[in-house]
This record gives sequence, structure tokens and C-alpha cells, in this order.
Amino acid sequence: MVADRIESDFIGSLPIPGNVLYGIHTVRAVQNFDVSGLRLKDFPELIQSMAMVKKAAALTNKELGLLSPEKARAISEACDDLINLNGINENFPVDMMQGGAGTSTNMNVNEVVTNLALVKLGANPGDYSTLHPNDDVNLSQSTNDVYPTAIRLTILRAGDALTSAQGTLRDAFRVKAAQYADALKVGRTQLQDAVPMTAGQEFEAFAELIDEDIAQVQSASQLLREINLGGSAIGTSINVPQGFSRTACDHLSQISGFDLLPARNLIEATSDTGGFVSFSGVLKRIAVKLTKICNDLRLLSSGPLAGLGEIRLPPMQAGSSIMPGKVNPVIPEMVNQIGFQVIGNDLTVTLAAGAGQLQLNAMEPVIVLNILQSMKMLTRGMEILKHRCVDGIEVDVNRCKSLLDQSLVLATPLAKLIGYSKAADLSKKALAEKRNLRHVVTEEGVLATSQIDQIFGDTAEFVNCSKSASG
Repeated sequence: MVADRIESDFIGSLPIPGNVLYGIHTVRAVQNFDVSGLRLKDFPELIQSMAMVKKAAALTNKELGLLSPEKARAISEACDDLINLNGINENFPVDMMQGGAGTSTNMNVNEVVTNLALVKLGANPGDYSTLHPNDDVNLSQSTNDVYPTAIRLTILRAGDALTSAQGTLRDAFRVKAAQYADALKVGRTQLQDAVPMTAGQEFEAFAELIDEDIAQVQSASQLLREINLGGSAIGTSINVPQGFSRTACDHLSQISGFDLLPARNLIEATSDTGGFVSFSGVLKRIAVKLTKICNDLRLLSSGPLAGLGEIRLPPMQAGSSIMPGKVNPVIPEMVNQIGFQVIGNDLTVTLAAGAGQLQLNAMEPVIVLNILQSMKMLTRGMEILKHRCVDGIEVDVNRCKSLLDQSLVLATPLAKLIGYSKAADLSKKALAEKRNLRHVVTEEGVLATSQIDQIFGDTAEFVNCSKSASG
């Protein structure tokens, strides 16, 4: 068993467990911010991004002659361990909800990188005379440029999984659109019968809703490629050598695989959170659209006998502890709730972004927590919606045709031939007498048989026109 060690700061001294790689700053943060139950270790992608920033800084400091090659190598190798998710475990216990504008997260990473590097140098953890968390690992940096840079990088890196999930869900709906391209059904507005359409057209509309937002994610991501690394405390680059910002940015681009740019104005970039607000707004947009789609799936599958019952969702689990045989649309319900959470998260991001004062926004921890949580939930939610719901959807073609035949939606193409008022009168009569509109039109003798067949036939002209128009 490794003996505890004692570490000190300007506040005092504390015992540090001998089996951990963090130090006194992390311990104080754990004591101060034990609030959300969400730890830095629960967001390994942020730890990776922080390690990438630390490695870029170490390489830059070496090139500028501020850090010895031996120290730079040890720090870089320690960062590689974290980038490869080695040594995380319990070494990042800091709560994501923290005061201090992210200082606790930065120091948690500084301390772990330092102690990993000390072992590589043949020294003991806590031997900060050999390598120091602030003087060496945090050299030429401040939390105020490291933390927001890492947040931006983390969001960019998580964006690939998000857009991939969007793309596969979109494609799943397009498969259903092709499968049911000729399944005639009732189209509805305000929950009332409106005009005819096909189930394929309905699914294709869902696909298009999702496809539009892929471009929105990619566009909003561009705002996050501009970083303030090298700005130090407030963007004036105090204690930062000339050329550090550009060189560190180049290293970070190479390490991360993303083309990152130094901000044009480091003071503005240090306090500005506009990019986060825009990106969170796109996540809210995705959530709103997914909520609409899932509401539609629930309505279309309702019943199954006493509701619309036009589609069948794959049964996932028993729906009731008391009603035998009941099956609920649990996957769309789950995605609905994800949508609600993401919308709430966006409000939190908005409020936090507006709460910054002067040269820094101290509320960035809650911003990154909510954006990363939203991205993670949306990504996984769309993957589950695709695999456990959309892939297994079946359209009840006969039910759709029966509802279409009983409805008055064919009054719209009918009006083109006999006029709006006459078509309305015949629709009113059919509804009052609970009769089929085709029978009423035939009985009234207002159209030739060929015209009636054209409107009320299975391959109605309006559907063919709509399909050709949509490609």
C-alpha cells in the first residue's frame, strides 16, 4: 500500500492519498464542489482535449526554449497516456459544476499530467521540485485560455458522432420512404383530415427534417475553430512569449486533427461565449425536430385499434403492470424526454453566457456540462431511435387505405373540377349521412365516371404529381 503524501498551497497543507495522481488543488475542489454527481472522469472526451492542449503547450514551450527537452518529452508522453484514456480511472474526481471558471478542471489535469510525467522521469508523485504543475505543465498558459480552448475542441470532436447519428437516422427514414412510396393515406393538418398523401412522403419529410440539421451542426462548428490559446488570463498574453499562440495552435491542430485558428482578438475571445450559444441553439433545433417526429410516430401508431393505427412500431417491452398485452411507444417517448432536457440545457447555456462580466465568463463550467450532455444524449438517442424503432416500423397499408376511403380529403382535388362551394356541399352531405364521398359524388352525377375514377382511384393523379415533384 502506497503511503499518503502531504502537499501544500498558500492556504495550508492536506494529505493526498498515495494511490492517486492528483494533488492538493484537486482535493480542495472535491471538498468545495461535491454537488452534481457528474465528475470530470465522466467526460473523458474533455480530459482528452485538455491533454491535447497541454501537449501542444509543452511542445511550443520547448521550441521557444522555455522548457527542457527532457521535461517536454515527459509531459508529452503523460498527455499521450490521457489522450489514449490510460490512467483516468479515479484520477479526475472534480465535479463538473464548479466555481472558478474551470480552474479546478485545469489544475486537476495539470496535477495528473505532472505526476504521470514524474514517474516517467524516475521521480515520485508529488516531487514538484523536479516537475511542477504550475511552473512547467501550465507554463505560458492560464485556465482562461486552456479551458475554453479544450471546450471548443471537445465539442468539435464530439460533433462527428452527432452528425453520424443524424445521417443514419435520416437514411433509415429514407428506406421507409422508398418501401412505402405507394401506400396511400390521409394527410392531416391541425389533427384534422386534410389532403391525401403517401406514407412514403411522410417518411421522406422526416428524413429531410434531419438532413437540414446536419448542415447546421457543421456550420455552427466553424465558429468553434477560433481559439484563444495564448491569451493567458484576460487575452493580453501576460507571461506568454511572442509567437506562442500561433505555434501552439499549429501543434494543437496537428495533434487533434482539426484546423484551429488563433482568435483575431484574444481579449474578445477570452470573454466571448457566442460560439457556444450558437452551437447550443443548433442542438435545441435538433431536439425540437426530433420531438416533432417522435410525437408523430406516437400519434400514427396510436391505438392500435382505437387510435390512428396507421403504423406499427416494433414492440420493445410490456407496456403495463396491470393491462395485459399493452405495448407502449417507449423509444419515441424516451427521445421526447431527451428533447425536453436538451431544450432546458440550451436555456442554461444562454443564461450562463449572458452572466459573464468584464474580461471573463466564470460560468463556462455549466456551459460545457450542458452542451456535452446534450450532444451525448442526442447522439445516443438517435442511434437507439434508429435501431430500436425506425428500422422496424411497418405501415398498415390496408388501415391507411380504409381511413382514406372513409375521409373527405378527396374533396380537395374534387374542387378543382366542380368548384370549392359544390365540393364543400357534397362533403357536408357525405359527413352528415356518414357515407363515402365517392358514392355521394356518383349519386349526384356531377362528374363522368372516368373523372370519378381519376380522383378516387388507387393511383390518383394528385399522388403521381406529388411524387414526381419530389423526385
